[in-house]
Amino acid sequence: MPDGEQREPDQPDTPVPQDAEDLRETEAARRRRRAQFLRELHEAKALRDRVQPRRARAARMRQAMRMRTFRW
Repeated sequence: MPDGEQREPDQPDTPVPQDAEDLRETEAARRRRRAQFLRELHEAKALRDRVQPRRARAARMRQAMRMRTFRW
């Protein structure tokens, strides 16, 4: 840090929920963050498949082979 400044330890941005309403709000926020993460992950995988078609095709073939050899 410039000029010898001391950083305080990172404090959580959200307080610990005290009652059921806070807990519900936290769960809703967690679900929104998870949904956003999964959307971005799916988008990244689709982009990777578009820019590396050979690797994507090989992965599809491996998955198809796993599915054909899977036993219930």
